Amino acid sequence: MHRRALIQTGAVLTAAVAAGAAHASEKAAPAAAAFVNMTGVGLPVITENRIRNYVFIVLKLHLGPGHTVEAVRAKEAYLRDALVRAAHRTPFVLPDTWVALDTAALSASLIRSASTLIGRGAVARVEVVSQTPRRRTGMQGA
Repeated sequence: MHRRALIQTGAVLTAAVAAGAAHASEKAAPAAAAFVNMTGVGLPVITENRIRNYVFIVLKLHLGPGHTVEAVRAKEAYLRDALVRAAHRTPFVLPDTWVALDTAALSASLIRSASTLIGRGAVARVEVVSQTPRRRTGMQGA
């Protein structure tokens, strides 16, 4: 009988120590930065006033401090629209390929649009997760 009590006490103490360590590590770890995924945005590759290809991108928007995921998701359709309009107005074209986009220009444009639509600092950083071209061929001679 004493052996059972001893085993149960040992199990309870081990669980309590593990729970205390997990709780302490949660307090020590900083809160994870909030982000919103934008999938399936098709952007054109335009050269010489002709659409040469479409590139479908997946974006990860890293939010600034004080901005919630819900607020950005509520404006996601407006962000998509602004991005597509910007891509038609000044294409995010790389000079040597029709199968990829200029990620720096794309990110800067989306951050500017987000600051106008949602608020200053709403999107701190834009990460281009993937780019998938409709046609996989590179540049072709004119």
